[in-house]
Amino acid sequence: MRTILISGANRGIGLNIAHRELKAGNRISIGIRDLESIKGSVIDPNNWRKDKILINKYDALDKLSAEKWIKNTISNFGGFDSLINCSGILSKIPFLYKDGDEKEILNTLNINFLAIWNLCRLSWEHLSKSNNGRIIVLVSMSGKRSKGDLAAYSASKFALMSLCQTIKNKGWEENIRVTAICPGWVNTDMAEKISSLEKSKMTQPNDIAEICSTILKLPMQSVPFEIALNCNHEI
Repeated sequence: MRTILISGANRGIGLNIAHRELKAGNRISIGIRDLESIKGSVIDPNNWRKDKILINKYDALDKLSAEKWIKNTISNFGGFDSLINCSGILSKIPFLYKDGDEKEILNTLNINFLAIWNLCRLSWEHLSKSNNGRIIVLVSMSGKRSKGDLAAYSASKFALMSLCQTIKNKGWEENIRVTAICPGWVNTDMAEKISSLEKSKMTQPNDIAEICSTILKLPMQSVPFEIALNCNHEI
């Protein structure tokens, strides 16, 4: 059984991952901004054993909330061995941004990059203690190549991909394995805002959940660092 921290678990990919891990018998501690947002969902804590799911208020821009989340998890579960980062935002700020757009650019970097760095940093001691730690980061194909003119978003994801490589190096001797998942279009609210592709032709959130579930079960010597998947052909 694994004990897993999951950010952004109230919708989309994060929600599907949380549900999948609960069904697998694992314990999850989720961090979300709106505690009411999971009421009536597939991970509504009223429908699960209290010792299986822990709900925490977490704001990616609030470092103190990350510290409280981890402390609450230790207090209730005694420790944890896995961290899955699913939180993130979309920005349409282009390369030729306007004066005043700097605030959104920095906000995008803070949420998509720095907040994940901070959460991994704060979790490090506990992942190391487990001697079988896992960190999974939902990056994006936008962290491997840039298409179009989503400059702020792509920059944040390239930075995140680089961070994952550094975390992999740092964690190797401490038996912490890192996987960067880089999907293209996934059937989520975010994709709906910018893609005209039919939802049925996109990668589905549950597909990502199955990939994460497999990663968590793999032996340490077989954990992939990077998984890139795309629902359409790119040249």
